[in-house]
Amino acid sequence: MLRGLGIQKGMTLLVHSALRGTGLDADTLRDALLDVLGEDGTLVVPAFTEANSDTSHAHLTRVRDMTPEQVTAFRAHMPAFDAAASPSEGMGRLAESVRTAEGAVRSAHPQTSFAAVGRRAAELLASHPLTSHLGERSPLGALYRAGARVLMINVDFDVCTAFHLAEYRTGSPRRTYRCVVQQPDGNRQWVEYEDVALDDSDFDAIGAAFTWGVEQKGQLGGRTARLFSIKDAVDHAESWMTEKRC
Repeated sequence: MLRGLGIQKGMTLLVHSALRGTGLDADTLRDALLDVLGEDGTLVVPAFTEANSDTSHAHLTRVRDMTPEQVTAFRAHMPAFDAAASPSEGMGRLAESVRTAEGAVRSAHPQTSFAAVGRRAAELLASHPLTSHLGERSPLGALYRAGARVLMINVDFDVCTAFHLAEYRTGSPRRTYRCVVQQPDGNRQWVEYEDVALDDSDFDAIGAAFTWGVEQKGQLGGRTARLFSIKDAVDHAESWMTEKRC
């Protein structure tokens, strides 16, 4: 079934998935993907932790109805990001299965980390500075240069992380971010930095115009699955944003 979607041995594969309603077990799917990719392949997933930032939409939604005093108390006890232990948020069961797999590697960014298993995992996730959430110096940039493929299972293009790389290439606005990180000595530290103001509000429209780039389309667990090249997706998004974004 996975080979029928075009997945081949030796591929580097970034997977976005929502397994609810598919009947697929996360660990079983992870192992099946790794088996098809073989010893030279690499399986990558997003392992994002948006809510550990007090500037994120997730955090602002959580504290929206709190008093200033409650917000201060909540912020003081927010768990600090720990690459070795912090669970991903909203990325799905497969992402957590990969993150917690034996031998898994995780990148260091406190909001937009990736996790990977396979031959190139450490190489692809080695660089992830604060000021490049999803830019050229992030694992996403490394995946682009590596000629990776994207597999989307039961999700639409509104969650296509690859499109964000195009925002760095089209001069998107920048903003300030703050997040809390666990230091090697175990203490919590708030860090502040500037990066591109990530905006996925038009990703559905970008995906709808991407019909030429999808290499394979089929079914997994009775739901739609798509396989395509990260390079094709990013190049398409860059062209679309250049023409249609102000």
